[in-house]
Amino acid sequence: MRGPRSGQAGAEPLRSHLVLAGGGHTHALLLRRWLMRPGLRPAHGLITLVSRHSTAPYSGTLPALVAGLIAPDDGAIDLRRLCALAGVSFLRAEIVGLDPLARELRLEGRPPLRFDRLSLDVGAVTAGGSTEPDAAPRLGLPVKPLEPFLAWLSTLAPGSELRIRGGGAAAVELALALRARGHAPRLLLRGRGLRLGSGAANRLGERLLAEAGIPLERSVPQEAPADLACTGSRAPAWLAAAGLPVDTTTGRVLTVASLQVLHHPHLFAAGDCAVVVGAPRPASGVWAVRAAPVLTANLQRSLAEPERPLRPWRPQHRALQLLGDGGWSPQGPRAVAFWGPWALGPSRWLWRWKRHLDQRFLEGFAALAPIGPESMACRGCAAKLAAGPLEGALARLEAIADAQAPSPRPLFLDDGRDGVAAGASPRGAFAAATPAPPPPEDAAVLGTAADGSLLLQSVDGFPALVADPWLNARLTTLHACGDLWASGAVLESMQALVTLPEAEPALQEELLLQTLAGVRSVLDPLGARLIGGHTLEGRDGAGLALALTVNGRADPGLHWPKGPLREGDALLLCGPLGSGVLFAAAMAGAARPGWIDAALERMQHSQAPLVALLAAHGCHACTDITGFGLLGHLGEMLAAGTAAGGRPCPGWARGHTNDRRGAPDLTVQIDARRIPAFAGALQLLNQGWASTLAPANARALALLEGAVRLVDGAFGIPGSGAPEIPGPESAAGGGAPSTAAVEALLIDPQTCGPLLAALPADRAGDALAALHRAGYPQAALIGRVLGAPELPPGS
Repeated sequence: MRGPRSGQAGAEPLRSHLVLAGGGHTHALLLRRWLMRPGLRPAHGLITLVSRHSTAPYSGTLPALVAGLIAPDDGAIDLRRLCALAGVSFLRAEIVGLDPLARELRLEGRPPLRFDRLSLDVGAVTAGGSTEPDAAPRLGLPVKPLEPFLAWLSTLAPGSELRIRGGGAAAVELALALRARGHAPRLLLRGRGLRLGSGAANRLGERLLAEAGIPLERSVPQEAPADLACTGSRAPAWLAAAGLPVDTTTGRVLTVASLQVLHHPHLFAAGDCAVVVGAPRPASGVWAVRAAPVLTANLQRSLAEPERPLRPWRPQHRALQLLGDGGWSPQGPRAVAFWGPWALGPSRWLWRWKRHLDQRFLEGFAALAPIGPESMACRGCAAKLAAGPLEGALARLEAIADAQAPSPRPLFLDDGRDGVAAGASPRGAFAAATPAPPPPEDAAVLGTAADGSLLLQSVDGFPALVADPWLNARLTTLHACGDLWASGAVLESMQALVTLPEAEPALQEELLLQTLAGVRSVLDPLGARLIGGHTLEGRDGAGLALALTVNGRADPGLHWPKGPLREGDALLLCGPLGSGVLFAAAMAGAARPGWIDAALERMQHSQAPLVALLAAHGCHACTDITGFGLLGHLGEMLAAGTAAGGRPCPGWARGHTNDRRGAPDLTVQIDARRIPAFAGALQLLNQGWASTLAPANARALALLEGAVRLVDGAFGIPGSGAPEIPGPESAAGGGAPSTAAVEALLIDPQTCGPLLAALPADRAGDALAALHRAGYPQAALIGRVLGAPELPPGS
């Protein structure tokens, strides 16, 4: 999750950019070799892997996955984790083209990526499937790429009749796996028989299908309807469109023995998308695996010693094929073996051997040493300074100012989470101050425009949360804008401070371009402008970092402060929590890839539309949940009443109270069941994972002994909806989250965290429904504001 070059003190400047296009088996093994033998990794270079998905399904386990013998996570390689361990930047993006002369890899929805060397391992797609422009839907859904096929498979009703076009090994194995899953497949053959490589293999294949009750339809016309296409493979069409030399039949890129693309020495290719001239081999994982050592050596030589001859690859002529029957028989799973003209099986010991080989391959990645949970500080908003030292510094600064002048002008600073008024009670303003300066707010009001609107400003930034500079900039921008949106303001302009690692000028240009483009990806749809900024070169191994000053405008009647809260308010949380623990666990390889994918997808969702939606339903106080977590920022909302001259509210260490012997004038009830959480967050918190900022945030738990109460019951707010948690993945073992996990969620620091709005209870249900319709499905009414509890007589 670290940005380029972060934490590498004393390292030499970056000199080159190696881009790995695709997460196929060869590239996965390349990364693994770099981890096991660091000396093989190209030195002093930025390395980036681009893949449309964060996991790579292992082809050997696909039949077992289809048959339901293994879970999806058990048959995939976690590319994001593998890249993090290997010090490689991971970019999740769709590759749509290549300009070999400009040395640019074209990506969907973002700027092209420049490279010095490019290695292609982008796999293949099914030939003749319905996703190809000239193919009709009746030709069948292609089995490759695998992800759409697997998603479609999960929607099938049991016992579905499926027509599979194809007669090769993949089609036979897929039909058997679908039979084991409870469906009724049949194979549609173009010719008279199967195409398994030999007569013996064909006979054995037909016998397996007959035993499983899978019909064969022979000499079926190409235009006959089918549900699935498993008819061989072709390389992605953009390779040929880029002008690369390709095989005219399969579209696979032609390479020389060194795996360099023919006539393009700065390009390499391996796996199913490539074929060596003079040594053609079928698209198979066997040859993709065997190419990894040669690709590893030649990429290093090409960059470090370009004059040195590269190592040739001589692929073996034959490969052993092990095909499983999916376990449809009551006797259990079996497998057959094909080697040249020979065929063996079916037998259970061959299945056990196949499973052993597949598991050993995958365990070679899962067993790679993870980063320890305490070996790396968290990033994103969790990298912010804890509240204690911040408050101490501001309090001392104000004391100095008080000593130097009888009536000092209040000094306002922003710690990157919210505006902080120096001299206010230490952050969160949880202790009374007399006289109290203006309360801390998410964005400072700079003045009034000629039309009467308020001009607001805030600042935010942090070290790179993710290694992808474009995505990191997009997330940082959305996070920074949260201060304006929480104030009821519309974003107008922004300035950026970008810190780049020491590198060759061309690499710094590339990193800066990707960063600024990520910023613009947020600004442009909103009609806002990037009006300026500043750049720095990080020294002593400092990595990529971004800080932003955001400027906005709000109608005076719609400008929301943090508080005061009002008795009878409902509290609306506009999205899920848990990003802090998810990314902390991800650095140690403890978070599932799907959890991180889902969190990043949600974190990229702009909250700009919420300003109008919340205003239309009577919002009068708001904040965004960021570094201090839900409980810390709720405490700020409570404290805002005191700082603004309203009714006193309790604090973390000292209660803000009236004269009723310490009793608070307002209390907040929070129903923990309704707090929305990212998938996996509560499970990780139950296991003891936490962000490195969470211990400092834990002082906010004192609020649970005073003004904030966790309850277990409905609020009686119309339209409040069903509880959000617990769910099947909320806690370890699928049960309800522990009290400790719920409390940990309350103090988990958030990046791109949701808005927390206070609005009248009688309008809260309509507000929640409006947010759901607008694309915020996890928004939830989590609490209500009550008056002071009644005290016993004489107390």
